[in-house]
This record gives sequence, structure tokens and C-alpha cells, in this order.
Amino acid sequence: MNASSIGALAVIAAFMIIPLIVGFVAGRKSVPTTEDFFVQGRSMGSVAVFFTVAATWWSAFAFMGSNAYFYLSGPLYWTAIAWNILFGILYFGVGKKIWYLGKLNNFITAKDFFVHQFGSTALGNLVAIISLVFTLPYLQIQLTGGAYLIQTASHDIIDYKLAALLFYVVIIIYVWSGGLRAVAWTDIFYGVLLFFGMVFAGIYIANLVGGPGSMFEQIGQAKPENLILGDKNVMAWLSMFVVTPIGSFMGPQLWTRMYATKSARLFNLMPFLLGFAAIAYIGSMFVGNAAVILEPDIEVADYVLPVILFKYAPIILASVIIACGAAAAMSTANSQIHSMAAVWTVDIHQKYIKKDLTQKQLVWVGRWTILILSAIAYVMCLYVPGLLVTIGLVALAGTAQIFVPTMGALFWRRSTTAGAAAGIGVGIGVLCMFTFLPDTLPAALKGGGGLVAFLCNIVVFIVVSLATKPRPQAFMEKLQAQYDDFYAGKNME
Repeated sequence: MNASSIGALAVIAAFMIIPLIVGFVAGRKSVPTTEDFFVQGRSMGSVAVFFTVAATWWSAFAFMGSNAYFYLSGPLYWTAIAWNILFGILYFGVGKKIWYLGKLNNFITAKDFFVHQFGSTALGNLVAIISLVFTLPYLQIQLTGGAYLIQTASHDIIDYKLAALLFYVVIIIYVWSGGLRAVAWTDIFYGVLLFFGMVFAGIYIANLVGGPGSMFEQIGQAKPENLILGDKNVMAWLSMFVVTPIGSFMGPQLWTRMYATKSARLFNLMPFLLGFAAIAYIGSMFVGNAAVILEPDIEVADYVLPVILFKYAPIILASVIIACGAAAAMSTANSQIHSMAAVWTVDIHQKYIKKDLTQKQLVWVGRWTILILSAIAYVMCLYVPGLLVTIGLVALAGTAQIFVPTMGALFWRRSTTAGAAAGIGVGIGVLCMFTFLPDTLPAALKGGGGLVAFLCNIVVFIVVSLATKPRPQAFMEKLQAQYDDFYAGKNME
């Protein structure tokens, strides 16, 4: 083993050890209650809120998938700037109200919100099931992307299976120890690495072809289609713009962050901060376009960044940047595993399997659920292939269906339980059709399955709500009293 390989392994070791230390410290501050383990006692401060939301929102989908999309499809992924701004607006405009209701009524999961707003346990269970089913494949792509990056950074000294196992074990240890507090604290570390890695990698690789100006001139000659969106990509662009931020916003990992935030004031700057952070995608654009010139025949587009780095950059530098990419995957995977454990523990186990558990026992259920879900995702990342962005878009399109009844619950008094359930059911059905029977659909709709499913959900939700009995007047008056307090600015701290 040469000095470069030893240096690369040292980088990986640091990447693994630092989160374990942070998780151990966070664990010492934890108390054995579901509120502390799953939503940090609703006391998360400003720095942790921004970094854990940003790092959870960005993932292997953003770090590796963005490079691949710029490499394959040119400007299509520029919708990322728009969807980051939309995500920030949603987090401020809708998230603050969800936070407020969660604080007043002690919500821990999305199901709690829906049971409170519609008075329907069945609808809450449907939301819980969708959260689990569609978050699991998104968790898979984090493990897949992170494992490959660790394997690559080690120069294959650590093979893919072992890399995925290491990735999985490290997450389990610190999330098991400190719950959401450990996740949020490690996300500060991951968030800094993620932003640095995307920006620096782009600048470095663009300079390999003479800088951005020269890069665009060469692209114009070698692959001019990478400089225009094109009519065929309009539906895909619209779908990505709508589905990506809404689907991520409705993921269980973001619900726990909304509930965990300490103060309403912490929601106010999120549109600006997340929009500003999206500047990092310039780095991904540089990587993808420069790679078209440097290596036009890369077989697996998800691997564009590591292929370029390890061919054209010093080994240690390449390993550090690749570790930054692994941080993107781990910062989302830890949040997803943790929030899915919350859904299972609070929504299913406590309600239907064993109702008389103490708070301490429920925390242990959550910990064992983290272990089991991680094991399932590990098996999936070994045996379920697929382009990271493709899997990610289907997963996000699934959780995006929850957004329609969420908005109805908060802003439309005439919305009904039947309308919410019917809309979600039709949306999921259309999404499955687009996913599993793509060849039967019109060419004009290709790439827009998530958006079409979302629009069908909206139509059915409105029609069925208008055709069915509204929520009881007394029930609505109780909800309205809490809305009035929200708009009056009561209990905001």
C-alpha cells in the first residue's frame, strides 16, 4: 500500500470517526422520551436548523445525480435553482404553520397532523404507509451513492459491499445514540463539506479544460445540444421543478425538522438561505459539462465526478472531494432512517402492536427500527440498480402526493377526508402506471409522470371533497381557533 492509498484511507477514517464523536456527545445530552429522541424536545436552534434542513434536502441525488444530469442532458438540471427557492418558500409559508400546530398539539409525525386536521385515523395511516414505502427507495440511493463514493475514495481497497456496510454501521451508531440531536449536529459537519465539495470540484474540473469560457466554446462544438433545453425536455423540467421540492418537503425527515424547530423566527430566512446555497449547483454544472469534453463516453453517468477526479486530480484531493460527496448521502440517509423509525414507532408500533410501553421502551423500539430499516436499505442497495436521479424522482413523486391534502387541511375549509384519501389514491395509481408501464403513455407525457400524478391528485381531491360531507362545524371551529392564534402571533416562541 503506497502513501497515497494510506492518505485516502485516512480521509475516509476521519469522515467516519468525526460523526461518531458528535453522536456520542449528543447522546449524553439526550433524555429517554420520544419527543427528545424524534424531535429534539422541540428545541433546535438556528444554526442546526439551517444545516440539517439544507443537508437533508440535498443528498446523493444532488451531489452525484446533478453531475450526471448535466453530463447527459445539459441545462435540464438547472431547474434546481428554481426548486431550491420553491422549497424555501414552502418551508417558510407552510412549514411555519405545521410547526405551530405541532407545538400546540405535540405532533411527532405527519400522521399526527392528519388525524388532528381531518379527525381520521385511517387517513393518517395511509399517509404513514406512503411515507415509509416511498422514503425507503430514496434511502436506498443514499446508501448506493455513499457506498460507491467510499469505495472510489479508497481506490477499491474497500469494496462496494463493505463500503455500504461501513456507511450503514456509522449511521446506526450515532443515530442510535443521540436521535435527532445527533443527526442535526452531524449535519452541520456534513453541510459544510457538501457545499465546499460541490463548488471546489466544479471550479477545479472546469479549469482542466481552460476555464468556464473555454468549456462552453468546446461544448458548443462537441455537443451543442447540451447548451439548450429543447422542447422534448419541457415536461421533465416542469415535473422536476414541482415534484422535487414538494416531494422532499413532504418526506418524514422534513416533518420532524419542522416540529423540532425552537421558534417561528427560524423559518423566516429559509427561502433566502436555501436559494443562496443553490449557488453550489454551478459546481455541478461545471463538472457535468467539462466531463463531456474530458471523458465523453463514461458508461455510468452517476460516476462522472469520481471518474474525472481520479484521472485528473491528485489522489488526496480527489479523496477529500469524494468524501464531501459521501457527506451528502449520509446527511440525508441519517435523517430518513431516523424519521422512518419515528413513523413506525409512534404511528404503528405504539398504536397497534403494544400500546402500554413506557417512553424509554418506545425509544428502544425506535432504535431497533433504525437497525432493521437500515438493513433493508442495505440489501436494496446491493440488489436494486438504477440511476440515482431516476429512483429519486419516483420516490419524491410518491411523497409529493401528501402535499395536496396538507394544503387542503390548512387552507381550504371545504376539504374532506374522502377527498384527501381519493386524491392520494389516484395520484399514487397514476404514478405507478407511469413508473411500471411507461411505454403505454403518450410521448408528450414522457418524463412528467410525477407531475401528471400530482395534478390528477389535485383534481380528484377537489371534486370528491365538493361531493362529500364537509368536516363537522364544531370540529372546524376548534381548528379555526388555533389558526386565529397563529395569525395573531400567539405562542410563537
